[in-house]
Amino acid sequence: MNKFKSVALIGRAGHQQAIETIARLVDFLRQQSLEIWIEDEIADVGEFSDLPHCALDHIGQKVELAIVVGGDGSLLGASRALSKFDTPVLGVNRGTLGFLTDIRPSEAIEKVGQAIQGQFTEEKRRLNAVEVIREGQIIAQATALNDVVLHKGQSARMLGFDLSIDGQFVYSSRSDGLIVSTPTGSTAYALSAGGPIMHPKVDALVLVPMFPHTLNARPIVVPANCVVSVTVTEKHQALPQVSCDGQTHIAVLLGDQIVIRQSDEELTLLHPPGYSYYDVCRSKLQWGGRIESQQDDE
Repeated sequence: MNKFKSVALIGRAGHQQAIETIARLVDFLRQQSLEIWIEDEIADVGEFSDLPHCALDHIGQKVELAIVVGGDGSLLGASRALSKFDTPVLGVNRGTLGFLTDIRPSEAIEKVGQAIQGQFTEEKRRLNAVEVIREGQIIAQATALNDVVLHKGQSARMLGFDLSIDGQFVYSSRSDGLIVSTPTGSTAYALSAGGPIMHPKVDALVLVPMFPHTLNARPIVVPANCVVSVTVTEKHQALPQVSCDGQTHIAVLLGDQIVIRQSDEELTLLHPPGYSYYDVCRSKLQWGGRIESQQDDE
């Protein structure tokens, strides 16, 4: 007895390996007599032209399960659309690291088959919401599963900003910017900037300064329900930007306030049976790799 009766397949039309995996999954899902939808982006690919399709923003209204075939970037983009409908997401990795898309292509049929029958581990990942406020008016809004990043854009000059948390002033900074990351994003940009790895079940945010012009600026971990406010305090020759998951970009000006708070939206992420977050970290980050000793020839 299948747990899901309708499934959507999401991927990038220009990614040949992803399309090949999607084609295999379409054949398999047809054998299971499931209703299959595809995202508009791949609707023109020959093998899928007879399948119903719609825009990513609406796919969560059509199906009970979404399968993203690609890298973590593809899943991040899909998550912001699917979390509005609480549509569970399963990720098949056709990218590089695959922290979120954790099913190997060679196992796609087996693991998808298990998920359809209800054999999976379910995990909730909370998104963050961001508002950019200019002269008292909200000029832009967005959500992020990984991180919200204030950065200096293409300028070589540092960016000046003030940081407050829950209305309390924290510090002024001149740096390349600030990363405000969820636990999901702690293994992404925040990690490369020196931030800690946070288990997805930790209810917290980490604030990681980017190349600060001081020796005592360090990452700060705060409760997830905090309201983080960042105000641009210096005029910049190039427009600084706020980026959400590296995919949504908002230009900001002197005096603009960026407000980041926990969103009501959650991503329901499905993992195959036997999934372990520590296994993923050990594999992707090469934890415990042996350091070979080098001895002088005697």
